[in-house]
Amino acid sequence: MTRIFHHDAPGAQPGYEYTDPSVLDGIATSASWADPEMDPGRIDWAKRQAAAAIPFRVVDGRPVAPAPTTGIRYGRNQLGHWGEQQCADAIVTATAGGHRWIVMVERSDGHGWAIPGGYVEPGETPAAAAIRELGEETGLLLYPDDGVMWQPMPARYVPDPRASDEAWMVTTPARVDLGVIDGGVLCLPVLTAADDALRACWISADSYEALTGHLSDIYGRQVFAAHRALLADVLG
Repeated sequence: MTRIFHHDAPGAQPGYEYTDPSVLDGIATSASWADPEMDPGRIDWAKRQAAAAIPFRVVDGRPVAPAPTTGIRYGRNQLGHWGEQQCADAIVTATAGGHRWIVMVERSDGHGWAIPGGYVEPGETPAAAAIRELGEETGLLLYPDDGVMWQPMPARYVPDPRASDEAWMVTTPARVDLGVIDGGVLCLPVLTAADDALRACWISADSYEALTGHLSDIYGRQVFAAHRALLADVLG
């Protein structure tokens, strides 16, 4: 029988399976984000591998993340699914007052500031998911039908701090630049935090260092670990 334990539990040993209690609570309440199956060996991995944005291996009926080990080899840690979870993130920038700005949200789970984004729903494209999540978390509605030109980016593994070697995130970001906003910073589109965002703001982003400095100086917070490499690549 698979053992499930807390890392700080007495007698916990490397190699045993760890699934956070929050995932078990999600399963108990039939939450959509939590796979009810406790044994990954009973999952149709051929189907999940075929639908994956980034190829991954399955060894002895157990998935293996296409990335360096997280330190949790077995189990789902704090993520509800087994294997890859496809997400989408919206990267929205604009220039005002002679500087570049980017839309970010403060997460309600205490993991810092992130790009608006979330799960790709069944039957939804990553681009559509990014646009939907942007609207839900910030109130900013930027639809292609209104002439907004979104640029899709390649899918990439996300080093989410909640992940394990058997449950991980892959995001397909979409990017749009609103150009130069006349009138300066005060004329940037208004953002209204909602859904699972505590705050939604335009953050100074002439470079990645400028962004991290703004978040530290103004809000005393850091960038969500899963988005650090992505933002560093985008902002330079």
